[in-house]
Amino acid sequence: MHLPRRRLLNLSVAILAVGLVIGVTSCGSRGEQVPVTTSVHGFTLDDIKGKPHPLAQYQGKVLLIVNVASKCGYTGQYSALQALYEKYRERGLVIIGVPSNDFLWQESGSNAEIATFCSTTYGVSFPMMAKVVVTGDERHPLYWYLTRDSARPGKIGWNFTKFLVGRDGTVVERFAPSVTPDAAPVSTALELALSAAPAEPPAQP
Repeated sequence: MHLPRRRLLNLSVAILAVGLVIGVTSCGSRGEQVPVTTSVHGFTLDDIKGKPHPLAQYQGKVLLIVNVASKCGYTGQYSALQALYEKYRERGLVIIGVPSNDFLWQESGSNAEIATFCSTTYGVSFPMMAKVVVTGDERHPLYWYLTRDSARPGKIGWNFTKFLVGRDGTVVERFAPSVTPDAAPVSTALELALSAAPAEPPAQP
């Protein structure tokens, strides 16, 4: 059966429109709309005080994104993370702490309690975010990207999993919870990422 040319044209336009919609977003396993992006700069978290914290503000910086918890065997890594931040922040390092209660309820407190614990116990001064889900169907869109679409995919196994993000917003390395922030592999990868020149801003028309 031959369709009239006008009907074929309308059908083609409709198919193209559907394709564009699919290309703009990708669905999580429960239908959550997750932005399709090749950079963490496309995501926004809430900070520990509940204010939007777009990661786009860190374009040209090197990020270490860490899901943290206050009652974990690895909680002492806060000290090494703070030391790392103090050592490298003038060169462009930003550490992003992302509290999560996903593993044995080791971050059950409120955001205010987490903030107080981090500042008074470990003197944390790097940016801390509000508590989010980092694993399973309800994970935050940033963690859908990190665990599924980044260059270092794979589910989060425990607290203090670390993603090293280059100046262009792409994930360049990933470290297991047992790899401490002051370990040689972290230092080597961090030095390499910091030595990369910041990306040139787009030319103005």
